[in-house]
Amino acid sequence: MQLSDSFGRKFYYLRLSITDVCNFKCEYCLPNGYQHDKKNCFLSLDEIRRTVTAFAQVGTEKIRITGGEPALRKDLTQIIQTISAIDGIKKIAMTTNGYNLAKKAQEWKDAGLNQINISVDSLNPHSFNKITGVNRFDDVMRGIDKALEVGFDKIKINSVLIKNFNDHELSLFLEFVKQRPIEMRFIELMECGETNSFFEKHHSSGNTIKNNLESSGWVLNDKAKDDGPALVYSHPEYLGKIGLIMPYSKDFCVTCNRLRVSSLGKMHLCLFGDYGTDIREHLQQDSQQQQLISLLHQSVATKEVSHYLQQGNTGQTPHLASIGG
Repeated sequence: MQLSDSFGRKFYYLRLSITDVCNFKCEYCLPNGYQHDKKNCFLSLDEIRRTVTAFAQVGTEKIRITGGEPALRKDLTQIIQTISAIDGIKKIAMTTNGYNLAKKAQEWKDAGLNQINISVDSLNPHSFNKITGVNRFDDVMRGIDKALEVGFDKIKINSVLIKNFNDHELSLFLEFVKQRPIEMRFIELMECGETNSFFEKHHSSGNTIKNNLESSGWVLNDKAKDDGPALVYSHPEYLGKIGLIMPYSKDFCVTCNRLRVSSLGKMHLCLFGDYGTDIREHLQQDSQQQQLISLLHQSVATKEVSHYLQQGNTGQTPHLASIGG
């Protein structure tokens, strides 16, 4: 039976975090770098297989592998291969900071990865370094070139809109996608428990970009059922597209179609929800699949109508890396 909530929303899309470790120090997420917790034991390959198998049996068709930085897992290629072999999964995507993408793009594609999102918060090397806390701009750019070369089905670039950092770079990003078949996505800065002061200083609405696009001949595209929440625009003079994710906009949650599982085995109904439902005890044996599926249905039935971000409710999420953004 298809996973659905009490508001009639159906869930075709799972964001699966495989680690919360990250090697970047982004100002809006982990400004002090990742704080190691030796107690953390991330989902094993078998636990990942059982998780995805259960979700596939209740209608999930798209898996996005997230982190932290998922490429820090030494068994990432095996994870992709394992998910690719599961009946019902039609698309495997991954979000990465791209630090080793140039070296690994072909290997990941051969393993079954269809789509890739690369986080690039600025096309200015100095601003990129300032935002991320690392000097890896050239590595990431080479990774994007390699991703284009190997031919993923979709390549997206994610840029978090940050006032006084990158909110003036629209023209640079437009020029970047003019001759490249890439979807450039601007994501409004979101408030989390540990980054609320940064949010107050640097939040910038995506409406300015939206108005600019609509007045310049960009046309809003239709969504597929497993697409994320972005409003995606295209223009006849551009090979690439522009996407906008504006979580503070009216009715943002109406079309929600995604669920999340953290790297520690907790299912989260929303990025800004509670502490999550622990499903890990049901991931230890293949024979536990039916109990796991029953738990998924019970949990999804309790999903709220909205994340209530617009009311200042940031939930229990300390930072985006904690459950995969």
